[in-house]
Amino acid sequence: MRWTALLSAASLPCGLLAAQVPLRSPLASGAISKMNKQNWKQAANSFSWKEAADIFSPKDLVGLGRPGAGVANVAGDLVLVPFSKYDFDEKKNKKSIFLAPIESTVKPLEIPLAKGGEAFWLDTRTVGHVVEGENSTLEFYAIDVQFEAESTLSTPKSPVLIGSFPSTGATNFIYNPASRHLVFSAEVYDDGDLTTVVQQDKEWEERGTTAFVYDETYVRHWDTYVGPKISALFSAPLSRTPDREWAFEQKWTNILKGTGHSSPVAPFGGTDDFDVSKTHVVYTSKDPVLPEAWHTKQNVYIVPVTGDSEPKELTCGKQGATHSPVFSTDGTKVAWLELGEDGYEADAFRIVLYDLSKDVRFTITDHWDRSPDALAFSKDDKTLYFSAGDEAKVKVFSMPVPPTPLSDETDYAKPLALTSSGAASGVQPLIGGRVLFSRSSFVSPNDVFVLSGIEESNADATLAKPPTVTQLTNFTAADLAEKHMSGGEEFWFKGALDRDVQGWILTPKGFKKGDEAAWPVVLLIHGGPQGAWEDQWSTRWNPNVFVNQGFVVVMINPTGSTTFGQDFTDAIKMDWGGKPFVDLKKGWDYILGEYPEVDADRAVAAGASWGGFAINYIQGHPEFGFGFKALVCHDGVFDAAYLGYSTDELFFFNHEWGGRPWDKHTKEVLDKFSPSLFVDKWSTPQLTIHGSKDFRLPETDGIAVFHTLQQRGVPSRLVIFPDENHWVLDHGNSLKWHYEVFRWFDQWVGMKAQ
Repeated sequence: MRWTALLSAASLPCGLLAAQVPLRSPLASGAISKMNKQNWKQAANSFSWKEAADIFSPKDLVGLGRPGAGVANVAGDLVLVPFSKYDFDEKKNKKSIFLAPIESTVKPLEIPLAKGGEAFWLDTRTVGHVVEGENSTLEFYAIDVQFEAESTLSTPKSPVLIGSFPSTGATNFIYNPASRHLVFSAEVYDDGDLTTVVQQDKEWEERGTTAFVYDETYVRHWDTYVGPKISALFSAPLSRTPDREWAFEQKWTNILKGTGHSSPVAPFGGTDDFDVSKTHVVYTSKDPVLPEAWHTKQNVYIVPVTGDSEPKELTCGKQGATHSPVFSTDGTKVAWLELGEDGYEADAFRIVLYDLSKDVRFTITDHWDRSPDALAFSKDDKTLYFSAGDEAKVKVFSMPVPPTPLSDETDYAKPLALTSSGAASGVQPLIGGRVLFSRSSFVSPNDVFVLSGIEESNADATLAKPPTVTQLTNFTAADLAEKHMSGGEEFWFKGALDRDVQGWILTPKGFKKGDEAAWPVVLLIHGGPQGAWEDQWSTRWNPNVFVNQGFVVVMINPTGSTTFGQDFTDAIKMDWGGKPFVDLKKGWDYILGEYPEVDADRAVAAGASWGGFAINYIQGHPEFGFGFKALVCHDGVFDAAYLGYSTDELFFFNHEWGGRPWDKHTKEVLDKFSPSLFVDKWSTPQLTIHGSKDFRLPETDGIAVFHTLQQRGVPSRLVIFPDENHWVLDHGNSLKWHYEVFRWFDQWVGMKAQ
């Protein structure tokens, strides 16, 4: 069977190629004729996605402002929000910060950051701004803020230079005025000296070779080959003189020097990996004696902010990863999040409290089946606030701080949900019992909100009445006002083992009940696999972009998904091709049965990471009966055994597949579920996308998928991003990603394919 016959939509009934049945014979030579190369090129050039005033297009997504999570000042009357927006004319991502009043009608103030950098509160009316200077240094400025609650919010004078850093690597700044020290992180060489980094960088670059040599893992991590530097925490004296001038002493104390500790923890650690009190710094670091690539164990330590004594470990030594260590406001307690199992990154986080004055450590959420994040003490230290995923939403929760127990038999109150929708982040208690948080949803990026009037019933630890939620910002409301934005509708069905499984359906403009087989449909499959489709904004897999191209969007949270209980999350272990696909198929059948408006003959699917594994696995299992006419795989697993040798974080494979790839039981699991073992059944047209800097799932898997499809004579296309990692982050690349995905779907289920 020649490629020409396979490719020509005019010569075959619609959908014949994509019926998910094996081809009768593979392409004999694997060659594609020049004529068909030209046909494919013409098809690509003739495609354009839908754009209009009421359509939220990929370009709208890329160009939309991106607010971060808000951070309040000490007084709790202003919030600082980082903000970025892509300029298509200059092809540049422009950064700024917004200052917004928390209880005032004064409009938010935007402060452009022409050179980027990091901004953070120094005190109630001063913002610190660290930005790249000359000669490989960073310059440190103070921006004075004038705020009159009923009239003005302004910066009355130019930023004042108060010092500099000897290396551009300084980042993650936290300033507690009571400590009179600025704490930050920076990557340094073995000497731990911040002042020698620039010279040693030069020597490293001019070493006369490009070789990296390793005697232990990691070799590379996320998207970077591991070099000779590690991240350390520094403190430097910073205070205000009696005449209100800032005094920044250029004295760099590496408070981790000689410990073997590295903090924040790569690749995603930041200010959530350490906290600063009046006298001390608490931080998390990977256990220095264990091989990093196949252990997740992190310890929590406390050290004087001056660095004049050794760190003390607060963890018990039997935990997995730790996260979000924070001080109580009076500095007498520390709380952090802790996983129980070393080697597993999706275990349920438990809240641990450590009473520093009594030297007692205790866990307060052992019997709560959700996983909290980002802890914060109330101003009176009587309550802990945090966010946590719960049934595909990320809610704000509160929990009373209990007295330090005398035994392990103490019962603790259950966390109390204060919000019920969207995805909360940046939870921060304010004075007066208020709580600041940021929240996004399917229909909006982050905005800042305040909870007030929180009244808890002491009898049953429930809310006496719903708290008041006040929205402080509307960053993108005007840009989205005319767009069709679907808020999504939840659906539930019985999945594997007769368990209730949740999903979302989002519908296009003009969708009407009763319009049978009117709409093409896409199934989006999430990654992780321990992840979830949550009511949350995304700049990469945004369902409303698909909706506005005319698709009904279906997103199912199958076995392995988070926010539905730990046993549901754990149940995917060594079963990647089992229960999750029972759930996906039952959810898919539910949609086709309940929504006759969906055209099953114009169905497609796409997924990334584990979702990419799922796409490749569906290719090899036509007996599932999904009936997809086209597939898109982004950074997906092809040869699962190879993943066990090549991925950066070996602990992930060892946990998920039950051992190392050569272990007997693991080999048995691989024989059941590796997509590479079922290529004899591959037949559905597939677009494969991969990033060359993806060290989690190396690009050779994507290339192998493409080679397989080509040699089997299956219509296929490969898109490689040489400069992207496991995600597509560059704005121009994001546009190209969307173009290729929608062009591919249009070719097989769009108007031209009918």
